[in-house]
Amino acid sequence: MPRADMLSYNNICDPPFASQYKAFFYDLNKVQQHLNNQDHEVKEECELPLIDLRSLKSNDKDERHTCMQVMAKASSEWGFFQVLNHEISPTLLGEIRNEQIKMFKMPFEKKATGLLSDSYRWGTPTATSVTQFSWSEAFHVPLNRIFDENCWNEEVSSLRDVMEKLAGAMSELACLIAGVLAENLGYSGHSFLENCNKNTCFIRLNRYPPCPFSPEPFGLTPHTDSDFLTILYQDQVGGLQLMKDSKWVAVKPNPHALIVNIGDLFQAWSNDIYKSVEHKVMVNRKVDRYSVAYFLCPSYESTIGSCKKSSPYKSFTFGEFRQQVQEDVKRNGQKVGLSRF
Repeated sequence: MPRADMLSYNNICDPPFASQYKAFFYDLNKVQQHLNNQDHEVKEECELPLIDLRSLKSNDKDERHTCMQVMAKASSEWGFFQVLNHEISPTLLGEIRNEQIKMFKMPFEKKATGLLSDSYRWGTPTATSVTQFSWSEAFHVPLNRIFDENCWNEEVSSLRDVMEKLAGAMSELACLIAGVLAENLGYSGHSFLENCNKNTCFIRLNRYPPCPFSPEPFGLTPHTDSDFLTILYQDQVGGLQLMKDSKWVAVKPNPHALIVNIGDLFQAWSNDIYKSVEHKVMVNRKVDRYSVAYFLCPSYESTIGSCKKSSPYKSFTFGEFRQQVQEDVKRNGQKVGLSRF
């Protein structure tokens, strides 16, 4: 993009990426050089393993066991899978999409200073180069806030109502899946979930605005999730990519499925049987991409431990893990993760 066009774009960009991070984007030759040094090439498009959750509630024990095994295999080999018949209605998913679009269409000043301003994120304040920068904005809302009616007002009451319904449904689904994966390793699913609570679990509403620059920056930089597991509802724009067999593959959107991925804590607890896989989001140059993610997390005081007596990781709490991640991001511009432990 010519400099004059970039300056013009800068005046209408919401959020104001170009003005806040102009050092990253004005020198496009430097941007190209940075990205050429990264292995971003996508070798293929893939369809994630597809699991029908109706089998988990079947009276046929063999059918349920087979479903459990397929889910465990996907968690080990991919770290990602898709679920059908998850019992979260298309109507509810459509409602949350409409509500998040309304929120993100608000003027930047209102998003940054309004009722949910403390939950609003955009860009990457710790980034030192374009390779550490995420071209996206989000509302990161803990469940305890969603369920506290005193944290909301009439202006966003419809958003709160939909988020409350979605949080309840996503929580139930996340607990079902996590419980099954724990059971597969010979552990009580109920006991595994005892320390997960509304103070640490959260919903994140994401928007990836069109990016006019070439080459495009990340919507989300390559990372793993710092939780037990994540449930993702995405639109059909595409852009999610994951690392499979040492290469990036693009995930083909499925309008009928939700995506589930294993987080760092589940990998540690399972003694590396389940894999927390690196993934990223690439932005689209023409249209917005929207997604909603639910993150299943334990209390900060919870010791992650292991499903077996011996573990490749030292003992740590979720609070210690989270603090280490924050320190690494502040110091290095990016997360280090489980290798610290």
